[in-house]
Amino acid sequence: MTSPRLEFLDLSAASQASGTVRLPGSKSISNRVLLLAAVAEGSTEIRDLLDSDDTRVMLEALRKLGVRTTPCGEQALQVQGCGGALPVRETELFLGNAGTAFRPLTALLALSGGHFRLSGVARMHERPIGDLVDALNALGCDIRYTGNAGFPPLEIFPGQADFSLPIRVRGDVSSQFLTALLLALPLAGQAAEIEVVGELISKPYIEITLNLLRRFGVNVEREGWQRFRIPAGSRYRSPGVLCVEGDASSASYFLAAGAIGGGPVRVEGVGRDSIQGDVLFAEALQAMGARIEMGANWIEARSPAAGKLRAFDADFNHIPDAAMTLAVLALFADGPCTLRNIASWRVKETDRIAAMATELRKLGATAEEGADYLRVTPPAVGFASNVTIDTYDDHRMAMCFSLAALGGVPVRINDPQCVAKTFPEYFSEFARVVK
Repeated sequence: MTSPRLEFLDLSAASQASGTVRLPGSKSISNRVLLLAAVAEGSTEIRDLLDSDDTRVMLEALRKLGVRTTPCGEQALQVQGCGGALPVRETELFLGNAGTAFRPLTALLALSGGHFRLSGVARMHERPIGDLVDALNALGCDIRYTGNAGFPPLEIFPGQADFSLPIRVRGDVSSQFLTALLLALPLAGQAAEIEVVGELISKPYIEITLNLLRRFGVNVEREGWQRFRIPAGSRYRSPGVLCVEGDASSASYFLAAGAIGGGPVRVEGVGRDSIQGDVLFAEALQAMGARIEMGANWIEARSPAAGKLRAFDADFNHIPDAAMTLAVLALFADGPCTLRNIASWRVKETDRIAAMATELRKLGATAEEGADYLRVTPPAVGFASNVTIDTYDDHRMAMCFSLAALGGVPVRINDPQCVAKTFPEYFSEFARVVK
């Protein structure tokens, strides 16, 4: 029997944070690796795989497509690759609100010669996918909207792809569109070229994709961030065993807690050797005056040696998810803070710029929002007490605003179980380090 969803969680006022947290696996890496292992030649053992709503959505989709998976120990899974040809050629897939599943599967299935219907929750049907669909249909695929044009749900029919011309895709809405093409195109076995139109956002996420493609035997050539070439004859081959790094975005909440609450707070699972761009969050903390130490596979944060965290005005296009944590950290800064070039927040699990501004105001901050920026002025005299934070079915809203309790006030978090999307045990881990 499924437990009833918890309506709210009350966090006690706190002032200190210290301890060590072992991070869950990265969502971005987990879902990419699941897809690559499914279509590769050979069997792949994936260790430290994230167990969350988004990875369960991907796993269920792959099983419906005929991919065999077998648990092989705690947080480990054996995936039997299908060598590029998915066994099931017609099915319906429900993909929740998992962009890391919906976008890549759209590209993969559009090139597979089958008939598929893809849908998700209501918010997924509000998240744009038109740029990816336009790129694939221009290639000769046959993807049709069954609701509003430019958005899921989708119906995919067999098409006839022609790789003689570059595949053009916009890069300024979501980097997941480019990732989807990079993951899918090697399965065609033909030379293919992708041309990015406009400025590519969230470049570190493309670095993750390219790194994992290399692990599975495909080397993509690129000219800067505008042109990517997949060599003819590319094939995915299993690396045998692959370990998933800890989630660098999830690390940000605990490192922030250390920067606010004295510390030290150490996260294990990511560090200097990480392939995730969100480890750069540690540099943003350092710029605010926090004391940071880092090893190959760990990061540790403490409060500044003296005084408050310093205010900032910076471009966070490269770390959009971790930047949400900085918006809440702005409450603890010594002056107004501005987060710039974050337009992608508008098309995430919720409109994160609007949601963040609304909830920050509840705590007494002044928040000014624009199309692609957020300016936060900390409360003049302490945080408003007994505030109830709405989370908009967005895991990152819930995790970010837990940090407000370190302002010395009790905070109520509505719908705390939305964190199951990426970090089901978040609040129990938070309670261990926050005093």
